Amino acid sequence: MKARVKWVEGMSFLAESGSGHTFLMDGAPEAGGRNLGVRPMEALLMGAGGCTAFDVVLILQRARAEIADCVVELEAQRAETDPKVFTRIHFHYVVTGHHLKPELVERAIKLSSEKYCSASIMLSKTAQLTHDFEIREVGA
Repeated sequence: MKARVKWVEGMSFLAESGSGHTFLMDGAPEAGGRNLGVRPMEALLMGAGGCTAFDVVLILQRARAEIADCVVELEAQRAETDPKVFTRIHFHYVVTGHHLKPELVERAIKLSSEKYCSASIMLSKTAQLTHDFEIREVGA
């Protein structure tokens, strides 16, 4: 896997993935940024959310669950001093589908967090990770 990050101006940087996709990162105004893009640590947190959401959807689809939507809401706390690593991250999954079984959703989340999601497993080395979920019925 490769990536490239190029300084644009001020505290703005253009990130390009090895697969050719780009996004802009920028710093907070108090750090010299202009608030034109996500902060690098926000991108890291969103990446963990995307990684686990991918796993959960794939696991549920393979189990032939009738899944219609999956949202992962993340809330993180960081250390007060440098390096300001994540110290706690809470993952709240909102899974929508038709007659989804709680034990199946719980198993998918557990497999993601303990076996498949490289991003959250890596972040667990510095942060306490917690997970919960809610199931919503399609059309409810």
